Amino acid sequence: MKSTRKAWATAVALGVLAASGATAAAAAPSARPASQGASEDEQLQKLYKEAVAEGGRLVVYAGGDKPGQADYLKNAFVKQFPRMKVDTVVDFSKNHDARLDNQIAEHKVVADVVHLQTLDDFPRWKKEGALEQYKPVGWNKVYDKIKDKDGYYTGLFFIGFANVTATTLGDNAPVEAQDFLKPEYKDKLVFTYPNDDDAVLYYFKQLTDKYGFDYLQKLRAQNPKFVRGTADASAQVGKDGYVANFGSSGSSSGLSKTSIPEKSPWVAWPQTGAILKDAPHKAAAKLYLSWVLSKQYQQTSYGWSARTDVAAPAGRKGIFDYDNMNPLGLGKFMSDRAALDRYKARISLYVGDVKGADPADPESKLGLYPVDQNGTQG
Repeated sequence: MKSTRKAWATAVALGVLAASGATAAAAAPSARPASQGASEDEQLQKLYKEAVAEGGRLVVYAGGDKPGQADYLKNAFVKQFPRMKVDTVVDFSKNHDARLDNQIAEHKVVADVVHLQTLDDFPRWKKEGALEQYKPVGWNKVYDKIKDKDGYYTGLFFIGFANVTATTLGDNAPVEAQDFLKPEYKDKLVFTYPNDDDAVLYYFKQLTDKYGFDYLQKLRAQNPKFVRGTADASAQVGKDGYVANFGSSGSSSGLSKTSIPEKSPWVAWPQTGAILKDAPHKAAAKLYLSWVLSKQYQQTSYGWSARTDVAAPAGRKGIFDYDNMNPLGLGKFMSDRAALDRYKARISLYVGDVKGADPADPESKLGLYPVDQNGTQG
């Protein structure tokens, strides 16, 4: 995933861009969905007034691997609500969740909203009492499978990892996992370290489950390059002799294209969001989550919607209709941390130790309480 909205659009040119499986039941009045008598726009305008009265400030922690990667969300939000001042801090989800655990323990929460890949964190944070109970605008239209029945967290949009291949390959580009083992791709493959990104790790786990570790041995014999971050992996496709990748979501360079395997496993999941119970700007946080889940935004965003009343991207099946991809699989995989860590240790024997700086924070300046990408401490 790249650092602009266009890049995220390219990411979901594939058509992709677990939480609780329970349905939305009646809850305490504070957690009930916003007024069903008013239109979604009217509800958003009411929330906007409340957010401005609160101070018009919002800090979002977004999982990602490039600074500015979620600015497409921030920019669209501020365009619709110009009196808001928003900072979106991007870092690996595994760094943000540790940062949030520390903020919660220190009683110094500076983030208002989080949307992360670490799906196993949200049920835990709910159990620990760290999340605000809130059902945003559009709640009743969100897939039941990707939201907490009590309103503590919800999937906001789907991100998908599949194939990225150089446009110069044309119709000869690899599509299925076995295609990447062809002799012509030796020394020409680039991947994200699977032991550095749990979604990529799950991609590899599905491949070794289906084809055995013999597949990984053969892939390793192709002498692929491993880098930190899916954005950097996909950005290198089409450059310096690298022509193919799987386990990332595309680049805006114009040098590559994306595709979905027809038979081989691939990965998509609901990037999940929540409001922190001790968030400094709760009114702004409610506005942001409600805006992201509003039909107006979901219809104009890229990839599959979190809502049941927004159609799948043109030419794509529904997000739950692929035989070779389960959108809830990553959440299940991440919920068993002991098994995940065992698999990560085993795969590290094949790909080696992770090397390189955090591409989202190359200067290690974000620290414990960042309220902007420059590392200003809250």
